[in-house]
Amino acid sequence: MTGIEQRVRRLLSSARANAKKNIIVAILTALAAPALADNRVRITQYEQELSDAITNGKPHVWLKYLDPDVIYAEEDDSYKGKDGMIKEVRPLPQGLGGEIKVELLSYHEDGDTAVALFRQHEIERYYGQTIHASYLLSTVWKKRDDGWRQIEGQVLAEKTDPPSIALPTIDLQKFAGTYKLKDSEPTYTITLNDGKLMGGRTGRAPSEWNAETRDVFFIKGDPRIRQIFQYDATGRVTGFIERRESWDIVWNKAS
Repeated sequence: MTGIEQRVRRLLSSARANAKKNIIVAILTALAAPALADNRVRITQYEQELSDAITNGKPHVWLKYLDPDVIYAEEDDSYKGKDGMIKEVRPLPQGLGGEIKVELLSYHEDGDTAVALFRQHEIERYYGQTIHASYLLSTVWKKRDDGWRQIEGQVLAEKTDPPSIALPTIDLQKFAGTYKLKDSEPTYTITLNDGKLMGGRTGRAPSEWNAETRDVFFIKGDPRIRQIFQYDATGRVTGFIERRESWDIVWNKAS
């Protein structure tokens, strides 16, 4: 057998081996795909049952699906274990009700561990009035001998812009001017254009300020921040406070 023939045989043998390997991988992938899809549906169903149990006051559902060592961080900045979470699930008082629908946003599975990100759409009926809210819920699930159990959860309330009110131009004119950051150099310019209050730091594009009340404003898409105008004893605008949740940044009116 010539050297060329030997080389051809080696190449054909290697090609056959690679083909077999690719077929095996394809078969395993095809077999795993339905299981992954089933787990995705199953965990979404479990999360919907947990959400329904909140409004229906059924703690046994949480007892079933929470792992004994679960860590759960809530929207009120607290975190609890399984016992603490189960104690919170109880029937709602008379006059309160509602429903929570879960929407699966993202899902990833790695062996016996699954990570699922949900959005909870809540409709709350509060003594005859209706409130809408949405939450991001990040969860981690572990496959135990008796099925999937949640080992971690974290809830974040999604903030939304408040409703705005229309103020007459004469009320907005007094806010126009240049403001300087207290004890520092940065400046903030507020102008009135076509009945809209526009504001922005030097070197940045201005944004429209929307009135929440007569003296409190917000920028759409940034609901964590409020701009609150300040006055002296005569009613003259002296500046505004940029309130970032519980922290204030002070801007003094320069002109």
